[in-house]
Amino acid sequence: MTHAPQLRIPATYMRGGTSKGVFFRLEDLPPAAQVPGAARDALLMRVIGSPDPYGKHTDGMGGATSSTSKCVIISKSTQPDHDVDYLYGQVSIDTAFVDWSGNCGNLSSAVGPFAIANGLIDPAKIPHDGSCTVRIWQANIGKTIVAHVPVSAGQVQETGDFELDGVTFPAAEIQLEFLDPSDEGEGGGAMFPTGNLVDDLAVPGVGTFKATLINAGIPTIFLNAADLGYTGTELQGAINDDKAALARFETIRAHGAVRMGLIAKVEDAATRQHTPKVAFVAPAQDYTASSGKRIAAGDIDLHVRALSMGKLHHAMMGTAAVAIGTAASIPGTLVNLAAGGGEREAVRFGHPSGTLRVGAQAKLVDGQWTVTKAIMSRSARVLMEGAVRVPADSF
Repeated sequence: MTHAPQLRIPATYMRGGTSKGVFFRLEDLPPAAQVPGAARDALLMRVIGSPDPYGKHTDGMGGATSSTSKCVIISKSTQPDHDVDYLYGQVSIDTAFVDWSGNCGNLSSAVGPFAIANGLIDPAKIPHDGSCTVRIWQANIGKTIVAHVPVSAGQVQETGDFELDGVTFPAAEIQLEFLDPSDEGEGGGAMFPTGNLVDDLAVPGVGTFKATLINAGIPTIFLNAADLGYTGTELQGAINDDKAALARFETIRAHGAVRMGLIAKVEDAATRQHTPKVAFVAPAQDYTASSGKRIAAGDIDLHVRALSMGKLHHAMMGTAAVAIGTAASIPGTLVNLAAGGGEREAVRFGHPSGTLRVGAQAKLVDGQWTVTKAIMSRSARVLMEGAVRVPADSF
């Protein structure tokens, strides 16, 4: 009996923000996986170790959480005035599915460093010392991200003293600009697909909730923590150990997705796990982060807790942070009201691992809110580089 050999595919395992993922150059993938389709999805699932009924990813590179079940494909850009194209796949843990419907804001911080280190950036653009500006085309959603990557002696600088709550060790700071981050929902099209800053979201069998439905960074459903019976200071265990709560959130997410025009019927939510996100907000109050660090109410503007792939995130997704910053800058949204209301261009919010500051520039044009860009800082680091191995008959 003969068995298929293992293929060796060049890859880099990187941390970006509070996420980790396997990064590939498009040209290094097997030919069948260089184009969208079943072969590409099967390959990435095998790399990560999905679907895994044990929920451990023992036989793959995944970490069995929404933050660590990710793959990224980078290539020289096909778009004018951009350096690289960035394609992101969120790999389901226990089902055979790769969600291509959105971006990962955290891994966005690793795209620029990867592109520089892998010869995808014009050497003339890379200073000997200073900052290299990398213009990234986010291919999933058709948006531009500008990364400012620190460079030392002509190489990406990865070490530094920038601390990011949710990441154990400090590293070099990478500033990200998400340009024109709204209007990425293919349903309603506008930043607020229903035309309202706040809606009454009716969820049969669960209740009716005040909700801000927004397409900015990533389609997101914001709810008031108090309306759900929460304080807004919850850590992962309070939500993720409660199966009834997780089921309730998924039902809310499905009905919100229909209301946003992202899916036609609630049953379709099962095939769109990455988007939209569900988050709940509350006014600032003292709390203790998962690290044991005490956070004072005076150090933050509000609390936000967000779910990703059916579980409460241990910190905050980068794209959801863009949605938070955008919504906070628009008077009258639930996020803005939780932060105290009024006009603002930046907020610092509390999440399970600590705090994060995000800024956004929004304005009212012809009766419609638009946002020109959202800005935040992250860090990234190469964890391992070389090649992944996958059985040749797995895709």
